[in-house]
Amino acid sequence: MGDEEDRAKFASVVVPHLADALVLARWLTGGQADAEDVVQDACLRAFRALSGFSGGNGRAWVLTIVRNTAYSWLRKNRNKILVAIDDLDVAERSQAERGGDVASLNAITPESELIARADAVRLEAAISALPTEFREALVLRDIQGLEYRDIAEVTGMPVGTVASRVARARHRLIEAIRTHEL
Repeated sequence: MGDEEDRAKFASVVVPHLADALVLARWLTGGQADAEDVVQDACLRAFRALSGFSGGNGRAWVLTIVRNTAYSWLRKNRNKILVAIDDLDVAERSQAERGGDVASLNAITPESELIARADAVRLEAAISALPTEFREALVLRDIQGLEYRDIAEVTGMPVGTVASRVARARHRLIEAIRTHEL
């Protein structure tokens, strides 16, 4: 493949999924700067591996590379016991608090904004406290919106294991939030 063809293929296969790659990397590494480093390294890996991409789901292919790169980075740079999650940036938090078009029609009061921020922080902390394999499955399904078969492709797990991990992650998340409400 020529240099021009490689760039065009990279632009069509990898670039459209960089935002999703950054979100996944941020959830796995726990910070924006670390996630950016992981995605940059993953992009280099993806560029080098483009000749091996034979089509199919580009998003799953890119997220697989990001996942593998993030785990390599974590093994090299982090304590395996704890990976903290940084707060969402202002734009992401604002979008999450509004919940889409319907909620944005309602007037936002200082009280509702404070409650929404507290809820977002609690949810984020509960997701962060999940074991890595559950957090990964939950993020790929409920935040990234991947189908179970795509998550299986990304993680190299059977679809049944993916479904089980997502269900168990959701159950643990609900229990963690419920426990903190009492």
